[in-house]
Amino acid sequence: MAAPPPESAPDESAPADGVGTFRSPGENTVRTALPSSTAKGGSASASADTSNLELYIWGQARTARSISVGFNLYQGARVPHEVVIAWGDGTTHTATVNGGEILYDVRHTYPRPGEYTVTVTATDTVNGVQAVNRLPFTTPGSFFAPHAPTRLLDTRAGIGASRAKIGAYTPVRLKIAGNAQVPAGVTAVVLNVTATNATAGGHVSVYPSGRERPKTSNVNYTAGQTVPNQVIVPVGKDGYIELYNGGWNAVDLIADVTGYFDRAAADGYTSLNPVRFVDTREGLGAARGQVAGQGTFGVQITGRSGIPAGASAVALNVTVTNPKQAGHLTVFPSGQAAPSTSSLNFTPGQTVANSVIVPVGADGRINVRNGAWAGTDVIIDVVGYYGAGSKAAFATWRRGFPADPAEGGPFRHIDTRGLPPNSWPCLAGGYYALHLNSGNRDEFPIEAYVTNLTVTTTTGAGHLSVAPDPNSAHAYQYGYAVKPPRPTTSALNWTAGKDVSNLVQAKTGPHGVIDMWNQSTREVHYIVDWFGEYDAY
Repeated sequence: MAAPPPESAPDESAPADGVGTFRSPGENTVRTALPSSTAKGGSASASADTSNLELYIWGQARTARSISVGFNLYQGARVPHEVVIAWGDGTTHTATVNGGEILYDVRHTYPRPGEYTVTVTATDTVNGVQAVNRLPFTTPGSFFAPHAPTRLLDTRAGIGASRAKIGAYTPVRLKIAGNAQVPAGVTAVVLNVTATNATAGGHVSVYPSGRERPKTSNVNYTAGQTVPNQVIVPVGKDGYIELYNGGWNAVDLIADVTGYFDRAAADGYTSLNPVRFVDTREGLGAARGQVAGQGTFGVQITGRSGIPAGASAVALNVTVTNPKQAGHLTVFPSGQAAPSTSSLNFTPGQTVANSVIVPVGADGRINVRNGAWAGTDVIIDVVGYYGAGSKAAFATWRRGFPADPAEGGPFRHIDTRGLPPNSWPCLAGGYYALHLNSGNRDEFPIEAYVTNLTVTTTTGAGHLSVAPDPNSAHAYQYGYAVKPPRPTTSALNWTAGKDVSNLVQAKTGPHGVIDMWNQSTREVHYIVDWFGEYDAY
C-alpha cells in the first residue's frame, strides 16, 4: 500500500494572510485516460476510471519570492511517473517519481511578487493514466509603489478620524486600502506619523488592524513636543491600520502617506551603504549656508552613487540642525508644488532626524522646503532607492520563524535595559553588532532590515550611525571579528534625557550583520523593533 501524506506536510488550509504554508489535498486531483497510442502497457489493469492515483501537494514560502514544493503520488502504481511542475510563470521543472513515493523540497524563485498557480502533472504511461492537481500560491513579498505625499490622518482637523485628540491608552483606526488612491490589495504602507499637542510623555504604536497590539513603538514623545517618525507597517485584511496612544494623556496624531507595498506594484528595492548627499554646513549637494525661511532647494538623486535614471523613489535620512526658529521640512518630488504635509518637525536649536521615502521627479531630483520663517541647516543621507530594475521585495513575514504571518509581524528584538546582569549598554564611541538571524543568510542574503531604533537613558548629546558589518555572527562569537570602519553618516540624534526613535532601513553585511554605532561620549541603551525585511530572492 502506498504511503499516506507525510506528517511534515501541512494539513491546514492556506493562512488567512495568504502567505506561509499552502496545500492542495489529493481529492482535488483530476485523472484522465491517456490515448491508447501513448500508453505503454496495453494489458495493464489500471485506467483513468479505476486508478486511485492522487497528487497531494504542499508548498512552503521560503523567501519573499520563492516557494518550496513537495508532493506525494498517493496510491499510484509502483512504476515510474513522469512529473512536470508548471510554476505559473512560464517555467517548468521535470522529474521521474515512482507511484506511492514522495518528492520533497523542489524550489523555485519567481521573477517578481504575485499570485501564482503551481500545476503538477503526473503521467503513468504504463497504465495510461494522467493526474493533475493545482496549488494556488501567494508570495510573501511585495514591491513598492510611490505615492505623492498625502495627508490621511489629522485629529486636529478631523481628517481620517474624529476631530479630537486620541485618548490615553487608546487606539484609532485609519483606513488605508481604498483611501487616497491606495489600492485594495495593499500589503503595507509607508507613513510619516507625527504626535503633537502632547501634555505628558508617551509613545505611539502602529500595527495592522485585526492583529494583537505588539510590544513595539514607532514614535516617542514628551509634553510639548511635536515628534515625527516614518513608519512602514502591514495593512490588516480589512484595509485598516491602528495607531495606539501609549501615553498618560491624550495627544493629536497626524499621518501622511508617501508610498505603499503591493504584489502588483512595479518597483523593487536596492540598499546602499549610507552616503551623504547634502550638508548645507559644508556646501555639499546644495549652496553653503542655511536654507532660508520658506526657502526650497533641489537635490539631484539619479546619476549619483549608482542610483540609475528611472529610479522611482529614494530612501533618505534627513537631519535638521542649528534651526533659528520652530518649523518643519517638506521633502517632495521635483516638478510639483510643495504639498501641505511635513517630513520633519523641529524646534529652535534642535538637531533632529527622520527617515523619509519620497518619489523622485521625472528629472531625477527631489525638493526640500523649509517651512520655518528662519533659516536652518539640512543634512541628507541616502540609504537606498526603488525602481523597476531592483529585485528586493519587502516582506513582513520573518523567514525562518513562524510560517503563518498572523503569528509574526512587528516584534521587539532587543532591549538592552534589562536588569543586571542582563543590562548591556553600548559604550561611548562603541558599536553593537546586530544579527537578526532570519533564516539562512549565507544562502539567501537579506538586502536590508526595516527596524525602528530607539536610543534611551541618554545622559548627553550624540548621534547614532548604522552601517553594514563585514563580519559574521560566528566571528563575533568566537573572537575573530575585525573591527569595521566607523561610519560618517547618522541615523538619529539625541539630547540628554530624551528617548529618540527613527525608522532605519539598514543595509546588511554579507552575513546579515549590521552595526549600531554610539557616536557620543556617554553610554546609551538601544531598543530594536523589527518591522520587516527586503529580500532579493
